[in-house]
Amino acid sequence: MSYLKETPLGRSSEYVDEYMPSLLCPVPRWDARESLELEDTTLPFHGTDIWNAYELSWLNEKGKPMVAMCELRVPCTTPNIVESKSLKLYLNSFANTRFESRDAVRAAIEKDVAQTVGGDIEVLLYSLQESAGFPVWEDRGDCVDNIDLSFEHYEYRPDLLLCDQGSEQTGQLYSHLLRSHCPVTDQPDWATVVIRYTGRAISPASFLRYVVSLRNHQGFHEQIIEQIFVDLMAQCSPRHLTVYGRFTRRGGIDINPFRSNSEQPLPNRRTIRQ
Repeated sequence: MSYLKETPLGRSSEYVDEYMPSLLCPVPRWDARESLELEDTTLPFHGTDIWNAYELSWLNEKGKPMVAMCELRVPCTTPNIVESKSLKLYLNSFANTRFESRDAVRAAIEKDVAQTVGGDIEVLLYSLQESAGFPVWEDRGDCVDNIDLSFEHYEYRPDLLLCDQGSEQTGQLYSHLLRSHCPVTDQPDWATVVIRYTGRAISPASFLRYVVSLRNHQGFHEQIIEQIFVDLMAQCSPRHLTVYGRFTRRGGIDINPFRSNSEQPLPNRRTIRQ
């Protein structure tokens, strides 16, 4: 994917503060999905990418600056994702442009991003007062981070995942220790990852070792979560599986991919680092 070096993420960019939809840059999903080694183009999961953008401002009809928080929900079936830096530049381009209403801003973002990703999306705008009541992260399931282990592997090792041979059960594991690297800039990305499953019990210690093995792995946020899903299916074959990543923000945007073969996307609950 060397062409990514030519995207906004791979080069210095000037900030434009007049509305400019052409700043948006698509990145094909299937280029990143080659590493998943799927047998065909049929995805083994459904899901949504939840983007939260915290740096959005425009002018109302009287020229008064307005601010809002923006939530974008992009189905994982769209042919493209939005290159994250291009979305930041695009949203900043609203800064000195007048819009008649908040809904006009929302409609413009929805139209422009939908054209970029190649499919229908949902955009929600919230005032700061509305955002104050948002739900926050709740610790549910078993946190694997407190397991006392020695670690040797910091390079991608899906074979570290282990499961019991006993009867089927339902479980939830999570870790705040996920770190990966942007494939363009090599900057680190930090996240909380949650898995929910029905099947043979997944070893918490093995899941922690696997999460740590992604520490120097390169991939976009969406690709990392899809890789975790595919690896868990390959190593443990759960009947039901959900993988949800909550990444910390970069450039005023956080990206939260949700993949499942049995559930609908969970509420947009922000972790303490978001």
